[in-house]
Amino acid sequence: MNRDFLKDSKRVVIKIGTNSIMKTTDEIDYHKLDRLSFVCSALQQQGKEVILVTSGAVGVGACTLNMKEYPEKTSDLQALASVGQGALMNLYSRFFQHYDQYVGQILMTRDIIDFPISYTNCKSAINSLLERKIIPVINENDAISVDEKTYNRRFGENDTLAAIVTELVDADLLIILSDVDGLYDENPHTNEFAKLIPAVGQVDTDILSMANGTGSLFSTGGMETKLKAAKYLIENNKSMIITSAENPALIFNILEGEEIGTLFKKNILETALQGEEI
Repeated sequence: MNRDFLKDSKRVVIKIGTNSIMKTTDEIDYHKLDRLSFVCSALQQQGKEVILVTSGAVGVGACTLNMKEYPEKTSDLQALASVGQGALMNLYSRFFQHYDQYVGQILMTRDIIDFPISYTNCKSAINSLLERKIIPVINENDAISVDEKTYNRRFGENDTLAAIVTELVDADLLIILSDVDGLYDENPHTNEFAKLIPAVGQVDTDILSMANGTGSLFSTGGMETKLKAAKYLIENNKSMIITSAENPALIFNILEGEEIGTLFKKNILETALQGEEI
């Protein structure tokens, strides 16, 4: 299937999950963070605009405080996120600086889509960073984001946040780095014969039924949240790819049009069939 249109992607959102940042509850994958920082910096130097949406504040907080398991109380998790967010941003700053690239932190709550002024201000802040060739590093503000009966400030997981950011800044593509290579017809962790689906043109009930379970100990998302993010972007005429976070350098190959991971794009299957007929 031809993916040459990806070569024209100018503004790209890259999302990495907690599973990909943390090796274990108390061990951060520094190599992964370094490789991701290198890829984002190199893309920026090539003239692309890169936005990084990252999870991991709670995981990094637990690692920083030498905790073997997460607390259950919301207030304790918020305190953990507060410690972890600072530590996580410090790690990104150090790795990115190694490649002469500056980053700017933006912590978001659901206010941005509920209030037009917040939406406009957030968009302006991200665009201002990009104009200065600074890579925005975005996360949900887990230290203060809570669900209330009359006021919901949480995204809940960063797949949704990444999709909203992609639409907010009119990015060309969202790349979600996951613990799997893409969307499979069966769970690849339990079925060795599961087949990777290369492209999806519409996220319907059949596609949603392929999602199996939630995230791991470290994360709040799973394949279901990624598919809902894909559905949101397809409805907004945006493209998204789910691929493995194991080797972030594959992002270079993706942006060269290589068939890696699962591509979500409106009418992509119909377009492919028309190309074959021609």
